Amino acid sequence: MSVIVDLSLFPLDKGGSGLGRYVARTEAILKDSGLNYRLGPMGTAIEGEWDEVMHVIGQCYHALESDCDRIYVTIKADSRKGRTGGLAGKVASVRSHAD
Repeated sequence: MSVIVDLSLFPLDKGGSGLGRYVARTEAILKDSGLNYRLGPMGTAIEGEWDEVMHVIGQCYHALESDCDRIYVTIKADSRKGRTGGLAGKVASVRSHAD
């Protein structure tokens, strides 16, 4: 089943600024995964099959776990059978009604 996940994952024990290097670690994993994703200012949208997306989220978590004592994670998911191109399609649908 196809899923679009909104993921926020970052360390809480590394200070209030300079978290970009930790987020960059997770983005490298996403890039290597081949999944469709969009980095945003408050989280990252990821699209793919459920098991693939959850596996990549686990990889992202473990990449931070190695040197972070406290990690904040939020996951929102929209699962739908037969959907493809959902990241682009959802945005395009909103924009089509905005004019």
